[in-house]
Amino acid sequence: MDWGLLIPIVLVVVLIVVFAIYLWATYNSLVTLKARVDEAWSDITVQLRRRADLIPNIVDTVKGYATHEKGVFESVTRARAETLSASTPTEATSAENHMQQALKSIFAVAEAYPQLQASTNFLQLQSELVDTEDTIQASRRFYNGGVREFNTKIQVFPNNTFARRLGFTRREFFEVADSAAIAQPPRVQF
Repeated sequence: MDWGLLIPIVLVVVLIVVFAIYLWATYNSLVTLKARVDEAWSDITVQLRRRADLIPNIVDTVKGYATHEKGVFESVTRARAETLSASTPTEATSAENHMQQALKSIFAVAEAYPQLQASTNFLQLQSELVDTEDTIQASRRFYNGGVREFNTKIQVFPNNTFARRLGFTRREFFEVADSAAIAQPPRVQF
């Protein structure tokens, strides 16, 4: 038996096994991170839909007191439709900006009507909206954290040499153009 030939063969086999284990472990961790990001995005869409479902109730309640504010109600309706149709973080970002502006408008109208501010129904809707906004904010942070971790994992060496070939591409963050506008949920206390 020629030990001089056997040592390089064993070394090559060990390197191939180590590389295969590394590739397997990295692939599985990328799949796990991708699933976590997908789940987080799903959570965001659920919360955006929940908020969109609250909007018609708020609009109807405010309409009962401020029937002449047609433009405000139309902008809220458009923002709601845009939110429901958003399917990517970029679309959701745009929809989120429009929704925040629409909510500010409707609550500005509500401030002008003391009877509305005292309405139990309106106060309950406000409370539900604040809870939903808090949940959206938390979901957005969780999603962006997952995206950051996933994007980092596919960009570091040596993962960047094969991650794209395995079908892993960068994910978009869910960012809002006017982050100051959403730093706090809409002010709904009167």
